[in-house]
Amino acid sequence: MHDHSPAPASWRIALPHSAAAVPVARALVRNALAELEHTADGDTAELLTAELVANAVEHTSGPTPIELVVELMPTGCQVEVHDPDPSPPADLTRPDVEPPDPWREDGRGLLLIRALSSSCGHRPTEAGKAVWFRLPAVPAQRRPH
Repeated sequence: MHDHSPAPASWRIALPHSAAAVPVARALVRNALAELEHTADGDTAELLTAELVANAVEHTSGPTPIELVVELMPTGCQVEVHDPDPSPPADLTRPDVEPPDPWREDGRGLLLIRALSSSCGHRPTEAGKAVWFRLPAVPAQRRPH
């Protein structure tokens, strides 16, 4: 049995600065993982991507498109969302000073990302910032058939 591990693949797509960006981003991540038969959990990737994109749309203003960057590696996948606002996302790396109110809409997504991803964070870019998360590849024997 020969190992034909795929080379890392990466997509970079500009999304409209509107709510329409969310389903587009979800579909893109789902298709990217499916097309390469990638082993990261597609449902989780889709969910977290939707949260990141929704967050970027909600918290930044102006017509500048949001960019979605998807990188697939043999060890897992990394998804980045670039937006034009340089200020860091409040809930992503801040220690939990107070427990989040589950009924509040805002902030829940980033806590979800922290809970479900193997790592996450943000970094400044020339145009604003990038917020990212990583998901590990799931071993084949643990995947449902």
